[in-house]
Amino acid sequence: MIIRTGIGYDIHRLELGHKLILGGVDIPFHKGHVAHSDGDTLIHSIIDSLLGAAALGDIGQFFPDTDDKYKNADSIELLRKTVQMIFAKGFLIVNVDSTIIIEEPKMAPYIPQMLRNLVNAIGISIENISVKAKTNEGLGAIGSGEATACITVVTIESEKR
Repeated sequence: MIIRTGIGYDIHRLELGHKLILGGVDIPFHKGHVAHSDGDTLIHSIIDSLLGAAALGDIGQFFPDTDDKYKNADSIELLRKTVQMIFAKGFLIVNVDSTIIIEEPKMAPYIPQMLRNLVNAIGISIENISVKAKTNEGLGAIGSGEATACITVVTIESEKR
């Protein structure tokens, strides 16, 4: 059995007049992500962690922000495509562990829907997916409400060597 781990990270600026989408959930807030796609830092970090674990590269290689077909793209759909790439390489996704770093709004009310969205997109049990949220204690761009970030660790496995 081959077991691999991948780490993903994403960060996006927050500005007035943009939508805040995390884990495929449109969160009511006065600021949102500035991005080529929908700017979903949670999904982008999961995509990067999966691609890294499978040694396939990073999100920009498959869904570049220079390609207009990804303008305002739904990141959940990009995640589904990534999962198919992982399966095509002969891997199974064992677990996903993500931490959203955001000062406000509070994420607790939205995490159950994020988890349901991830279960549907990834196809693994909810018991194998974790989404947590932390503040940056008022420090830096995240702490001042100028950005959100997310870090994810995944484990994948394959029987082939």
